[in-house]
Amino acid sequence: MIRSLFSGASGMKNHQIRMDVIGNNVANVNTTGFKGSRTNFQDILYQTVRYPSAGDGTVGGVNPSQVGLGVMVSSITNNTGEGAPQTTGRSLDLYINGNGWFVLSTDGNMVDGTGQTNEAYTREGIFYIDNVGNLVNSSGYNLCDVDGNPITLEVSSSGVATINIEKDGYISYSLLDGTEYEDAFQIGLAMFPNQDGLERDGLNIYRISPTSGEVSGGAYGTPNSGGYGSINSGFLEMSNVDLTDEFVNMITTQRGYQANARTVTTSDQILEELLNIKR
Repeated sequence: MIRSLFSGASGMKNHQIRMDVIGNNVANVNTTGFKGSRTNFQDILYQTVRYPSAGDGTVGGVNPSQVGLGVMVSSITNNTGEGAPQTTGRSLDLYINGNGWFVLSTDGNMVDGTGQTNEAYTREGIFYIDNVGNLVNSSGYNLCDVDGNPITLEVSSSGVATINIEKDGYISYSLLDGTEYEDAFQIGLAMFPNQDGLERDGLNIYRISPTSGEVSGGAYGTPNSGGYGSINSGFLEMSNVDLTDEFVNMITTQRGYQANARTVTTSDQILEELLNIKR
């Protein structure tokens, strides 16, 4: 009887975690570059009430008899599949069509793809030019080139008039004074042995973890070649959350929680009957 109480309680606790994950997915359905998560369950310990035995030709074999002790969350996995593109018409809105992650430096220094504290990765392609010419995201982190160096435009003499970014990541721009810079920088992209293993750090950025591995090949790749996706200016990657799937998961999670709550309630009623045997 006590076992069923604790099994039901474990089911309620872990279905609540699953609902938390679903709630975060739904909340970020319109977050640019967001990647959804999924909760996976596994059963836990078993108590053996009868051990198995092999048949000896006279007496047949007996299967083991075991009582389970509930459920636990085995993992919360990232779904790093590509989201749908949305057109914006803005030159510094960038969409990676295919594999790869934008490389960010959080302190303005060079990054090398080995998981240092100043490097981060994202699929959110919203970038700006700050007052000194740095190409930064909405958190002020620098976008890096194929060598891992932060991209800084030359704006000391005049402001930027036009900027053009090709599918292979090359940046060309002109200043208000008429100075032109052709193929001044090339945006770098990163790939990983296991991109699902990247660690979320909030603000639409990811960090290298022991399970993701360091940047593939030990170097950043060039867009639109060698398996890396192309960069499309004037587009953004939307969230890959599918609301249909999330609502179905929400229903099954709610029913799972209710079923486990009913297990706890029924176990309590049986215990009450046991206590009332002797009046």
